[in-house]
Amino acid sequence: MSNYSAPVQDMDFVLQHIVNVGQLQAHDAFGHVDPADMAGLLDEAGRFFSEVVAPTNRTGDIQGSQRNPDGTVTTPDGIAEAYQKLVEAGWGAIAFDPEYGGGGFPIVIGLAVQEMLTSANMGFSLCPLLTQGAVHLLAEHASEEQKLTWVPKMVSGEWTGTMNLTEPQAGSDVGALTAKAVRNDDGSYAITGQKIFITWGDHDVAENIVHLVLARTADAPPGTKGISVFIVPKFLLNDDGTPGEANSLECVSLEHKLGIHCSPTAVMAFEGATGYLIGEEQTGMRSMFTMMNSARLSVGLEGLAVAERAYQLAVQYSFDRTQGGRPGLAKGEAAPIVEHPDVRRMLITMKAYIEAMRALCYLNAKAMDDAHHAADAEARAAGQELAEVLTPLSKAWCTDLGNELTSLGVQVHGGMGFVEETGAAQHYRDIRIGAIYEGTNGIQAIDLIGRKLPIRDGAAVGELLDQTQAYAEALGGDLASLTKPLVDGVSACRESSAWLLTNRGDAALAGATPYLRLLSTVVAGGLMAKGAAVAHAELTDGATGDRAEFLSQKIVTTSFFIEQLVPAQLGLMPSIMSGNDVLANFHPVV
Repeated sequence: MSNYSAPVQDMDFVLQHIVNVGQLQAHDAFGHVDPADMAGLLDEAGRFFSEVVAPTNRTGDIQGSQRNPDGTVTTPDGIAEAYQKLVEAGWGAIAFDPEYGGGGFPIVIGLAVQEMLTSANMGFSLCPLLTQGAVHLLAEHASEEQKLTWVPKMVSGEWTGTMNLTEPQAGSDVGALTAKAVRNDDGSYAITGQKIFITWGDHDVAENIVHLVLARTADAPPGTKGISVFIVPKFLLNDDGTPGEANSLECVSLEHKLGIHCSPTAVMAFEGATGYLIGEEQTGMRSMFTMMNSARLSVGLEGLAVAERAYQLAVQYSFDRTQGGRPGLAKGEAAPIVEHPDVRRMLITMKAYIEAMRALCYLNAKAMDDAHHAADAEARAAGQELAEVLTPLSKAWCTDLGNELTSLGVQVHGGMGFVEETGAAQHYRDIRIGAIYEGTNGIQAIDLIGRKLPIRDGAAVGELLDQTQAYAEALGGDLASLTKPLVDGVSACRESSAWLLTNRGDAALAGATPYLRLLSTVVAGGLMAKGAAVAHAELTDGATGDRAEFLSQKIVTTSFFIEQLVPAQLGLMPSIMSGNDVLANFHPVV
């Protein structure tokens, strides 16, 4: 079973040359961020996650988290220790506001570090991921007193956070929730209800858990408009701010899941638990979307991160496993399977998609940095708009690909991929949840065509496609053959976009998922083209040694992506523009 080695060189290349992280120095908040230091920072983070967290991945899967008879939860061997080392090293705080003890780095740098954490152990990574989302919500919507009380300990990782939305009857339809909040005389609220699928809802790695809980106050209207959000800690705080008396809540069970066994997925019961209102009553969904939008990019990143780990394992196996003959070998002598063209096809498919996903997710994060910190309002608005368009692409496309690429990783292993001891199956099982939680990928596609595509009557998506076409048309010389397939992809996206803007309702909804796939692939292809142009220029300038090999391989994977993977997506156009008639006439029966 392979160890994890962070792909620092590719991460740094994307940050420097595709996302252009150096542009963020123009923002007052990031004047201290020197792009020249990024490789060193990523090297150190890569060392930490490969040495400290990655070894817990297999143990976490085999043992899983366990609920004890007294309602407490015990995590697998080594998880609590690794978590404490993460807190002490401060990697989880790198992209938070220095006002609350954070490192003050851009979101995009934090995302690169988060990729390493997720590759090292996806189930483990969900704990800081949910805490990160909770911090974002509190930082934007909580009172100053609440921020000072809760946020610093969550930024440090000493306390963790959760999101409590889902109930047995209220999944994607959050407005159907029934948890109640009754105001107490002291201004707090008594929270009563049951929540399911609560990631890291209880555990033994931190001294307190800050649950963010959606509930209805008295006389609240039905649906999402009547929802409020509350801070409901596992332990109430003493006067000195330390955890004290246990709150009236309990983990009543843990789910038995396909994957992410390390992560305790809890059913939480609140019985008059003390909660503190965030913002005004009945503004909970607006607050919660702050947390969810942050989490959606992080979930998209999971598709990339787990695919990277699966790819590394598959590559190692392909060199170790010998099977079948090859020209030039003596009769009866077997070759490493990496020498077989079909195995190389699977590996390059994994690698090309991984590089494309990394570029897309990192660009999404940089857009968020611009939205929060650009100097002028126009630039902030442009960043926000781009982030809004890219988020459903990152979340849905990358997690769909996570499923597909980890399946390819199993296939490279052949029969041994179906055997748990190789570790290939774990990656396949772990990432399957990515397409489901934080808004199913079907919902992401609906969001794309229903809310994001209509921005400025399609101009936001149109300008993204303009940039993609510019990257394609800038290719020349040895890369000139890549222009036409990418431009053809842009044209297909434009035609599909125009059709969807004209045909609304079920006709458009029927084509939403294939449209998201087409648009994501083409936009990511443009980013790959941008990187290939940089790699070609550096090679022309005389790059040598390992750097030259790295740059040459960037061109190889980009060529494969644009010449073989992008054209395949053009076949989605009939699905996008066929309307709903066939689906409406389908009558499933059991």
